[in-house]
Amino acid sequence: ERRAANASKKEINIQWYIPSLAKPSNDTETKVLLLYAYNTEPVKISDVKNFSSMSVFSGYLCIPLSRIICLRRELSNLKQQIEVLMQSSKSSASEPTCFLEQSETLDITPSKPLETNFAKVHLDEKTEEMAKKCLSEVKALLSVVPALSLPVTEIPFDVTLKSIASLEDMFDPANGCIITEESLFNWIISLFH
Repeated sequence: ERRAANASKKEINIQWYIPSLAKPSNDTETKVLLLYAYNTEPVKISDVKNFSSMSVFSGYLCIPLSRIICLRRELSNLKQQIEVLMQSSKSSASEPTCFLEQSETLDITPSKPLETNFAKVHLDEKTEEMAKKCLSEVKALLSVVPALSLPVTEIPFDVTLKSIASLEDMFDPANGCIITEESLFNWIISLFH
């Protein structure tokens, strides 16, 4: 069985289409197409020609390339800032406290490095503002009616290193990505409606 025909859980698949580099004379801005498909229930397609489902959706958005490049740079900066926060919280959590002897250091680091990617990060004020700015731009780019898109005042999903890395991958026009994280998935599909 092919993976393209099966989705065992909710997921969004993002692909980019970059038209030829020659710009039409009446358009001053290069635009690219964000192609998306998502399912809200597990899907197994055995016959592509006769497939019909109420839980599979697809569409596209035409987005200025310059805004995508700028957003990706901001998301990369946000991801780096989150990594710094995680590193500092990890090092402060493993430092001895006044209640422990030097040899009795409390080690709270997860047993697997992968677990830290899914751990919710507590943001400082500066990083939270960075996140809100990035998410406001994501919302503006993905909203069906961008002019009505208000800035994000509360972060609509759990901020983890994985969720920010997924957003960064999502806005990489050279590649596609698949997003499966529940809270991030729900927020993104809410913008498509």
